[in-house]
Amino acid sequence: MRSSDREPLSGIRVLDLCRVVSGPFATMQLGDLGADIVKIEDPRQGDESRRYGPPFIGGESAYFLSVNRNKRSCAIDLKSPAGRDAVLDLASVADVVIENFRPGTLDKWGLGFDALRARKGDIILCSISGFGRTGADAARPGYDLILQGESGVMHITGDPDGPPTKVGTSIADLVTGLYASHSVLAALMRKSRTGEGGRVDVSMLDAMASLLTFNAGMYFASGQSPKRRGNVHPTISPYEPFEASDGWINVGVANDKFWAAFCGVVGRPELLEDVRFATAPKRAASRNELVAILSPIFARRSRADWLQALGAAGIPCGAIKSVGEVCETPQLTQRGMVQTISHPAAGDVKFIARPTRFGDEPPAPSTPPPMLGEHTGEVFAEWLGWSDDQLGRFADEGAFGDFGRTFVRLPL
Repeated sequence: MRSSDREPLSGIRVLDLCRVVSGPFATMQLGDLGADIVKIEDPRQGDESRRYGPPFIGGESAYFLSVNRNKRSCAIDLKSPAGRDAVLDLASVADVVIENFRPGTLDKWGLGFDALRARKGDIILCSISGFGRTGADAARPGYDLILQGESGVMHITGDPDGPPTKVGTSIADLVTGLYASHSVLAALMRKSRTGEGGRVDVSMLDAMASLLTFNAGMYFASGQSPKRRGNVHPTISPYEPFEASDGWINVGVANDKFWAAFCGVVGRPELLEDVRFATAPKRAASRNELVAILSPIFARRSRADWLQALGAAGIPCGAIKSVGEVCETPQLTQRGMVQTISHPAAGDVKFIARPTRFGDEPPAPSTPPPMLGEHTGEVFAEWLGWSDDQLGRFADEGAFGDFGRTFVRLPL
């Protein structure tokens, strides 16, 4: 646990029953803000994402490492009576429990909301699932690719003449995790005002559908579903990528003022007099003709040349960077957004830090993603004051699976 008490969620205890991406990303957000996150993992193999790879660093999955910093790991068999009792004991001193099993799974194990609330009346339980706790699809499994398609996002992503295309990151998992973390913050605020806990239900489908925003608005207004537009904006042009001689850039000529400056930068002032491009709606309607004129112009100069020239004229523009370029970009490194933590197996692990600051202060140093079961004994001693004898009894009763006392560092 981090020692700093200046972080906003310092002192908040979160019991994390999550695995893979959406839930772990949510709890990492809370951990980054200072909450004490205790991650409960299956003693046999831990979070499934520990096996996602390559790449592996010192035997540890880079995938797992990317979404599990600032947490402690307890290895507990949730399916065993002793493991269930151990988790209920931890929940009795927690502020929040977060889980992303299929609806009904925790109830089957005796760890549902009623059981948790019986141990702590003001507990907050946040449940993340693919389709929500209610409705005809509630029992369906939720995976990022499936929800990108079910939400309509894939249908409007990609080239108009190509297939539906997923977003290049696990957007359904990540946006759901963000919604879950900010919903937990709202529940904590309500609890501070009313003294009441309660349930939080976060659905991947609901989260992704909320991103449709103006696309849904267009459908509700017209009855027509928006089509794939590729990189084209429906009402602005040029507002899209262009290929320079050594890479790609984005150009955003968002109004007539920018258009006048843009024509000067590209050396085609006569375009200002072309009736096809006289106004923003006309430029959008004549996009194909405009792009045919501009594409060979952009191909003549380097990406850096164009960014300098366009930027000097105040025209919105930016490079289309590789992940590697982003991870090394001075704008991030100079702000301390690329940080390094020392991991017992993986060595020095770099990561992108939390994007929020309070009072311009950088985030407190992070703790490394935990090894499986690394903190089992420590957490029970700290949260519950358990002695070695109590830990040993629960180990002997199967709370920690077949590994028994291994995870609590007691004599075998």
